[in-house]
Amino acid sequence: MTSRLKKYWGITSNWQLLVIFWVFAITGSASVYVAKPFLNFIGLSREAFPDAWWSGWIYWTLRILLIFPFYQVLLVFFGWLFGQFTFFWNFEKKMLSRMGLGRFFS
Repeated sequence: MTSRLKKYWGITSNWQLLVIFWVFAITGSASVYVAKPFLNFIGLSREAFPDAWWSGWIYWTLRILLIFPFYQVLLVFFGWLFGQFTFFWNFEKKMLSRMGLGRFFS
């Protein structure tokens, strides 16, 4: 399994594969963690509208929508921090181009 993944991603060592997995794990956790204080900062905490039935829907919808851009930025940042910037920058460009946003990277 790991040899196929290493070949597909074009990486050479198990250590590099382990670092890439670490970056994915840290980025996922960090993007979820950062979204909550950001919503509080802009004044959209869960307690902002305590009696409104729709407040939970708006809060969670916005939080989930914010996680995506935070993830994209943090993925490249943590990739750089762990010395894998080139891999994650190429990964990011490929992922965004598949989502129809490739025109921004031409």
